[in-house]
Amino acid sequence: MALTVETKDCTALSDAEIEEMADLIEDEPMVFDVGELSKQRDAWVLVTQVRDGNNLSAYGFCTLERVGGDPTVLIGLAAVKRTSRRESALKAMITDQMRRAVLAFPDEDVLVATQMADPAAFDAYKPLSHVVPRPGYEANGEDRAWGRRLAKRFDVRGEYKAKEFRVYGEGRPSLVLNHNSSKPESIKPEVSALFDGYDVLKGDALVTFGWATREKLAKLL
Repeated sequence: MALTVETKDCTALSDAEIEEMADLIEDEPMVFDVGELSKQRDAWVLVTQVRDGNNLSAYGFCTLERVGGDPTVLIGLAAVKRTSRRESALKAMITDQMRRAVLAFPDEDVLVATQMADPAAFDAYKPLSHVVPRPGYEANGEDRAWGRRLAKRFDVRGEYKAKEFRVYGEGRPSLVLNHNSSKPESIKPEVSALFDGYDVLKGDALVTFGWATREKLAKLL
């Protein structure tokens, strides 16, 4: 059965859908309850939902706005159900959010930003260019300025270190894109190394961003 995806206003998100989202991930240390999800409904503009038949497979709160003058997709709290189709669900969610971006910002490159606590979340950035941070790349001053700007916009839960693009948590989980891989052995060691020493329950997170070029975005129309 094909996955279906919809992005809609958060104001249209029902209490029943919030409960469904709260039940998406179970038996893991980092889960978000109905109370937290209700707060996110009020804090964000849009929400993307991916379904496999009638079952929810992924969700992600997001907004489209200009940050520092540049068109940006900000992805807040997001999660992908731990099924064999999780990579496809993640791709469907990100693709729909970028499709929204090209409609809002035609003929422009768009920045895509989120917080991560697991190297598998880098799968979301496969369509993007100039991802920061990334293995083997030394960030410049402009990159660090972007990191600080995004950390402020995300209102990160902890102390942000610009040179590391890292949030040192304050004792509660950060609002990350929560995804893990069905094939963790396929994750490159140098990507995993970006998360060495992270305590996700404390709220450690990586502020990560990359660019969707206008040429790639145009293909989504």
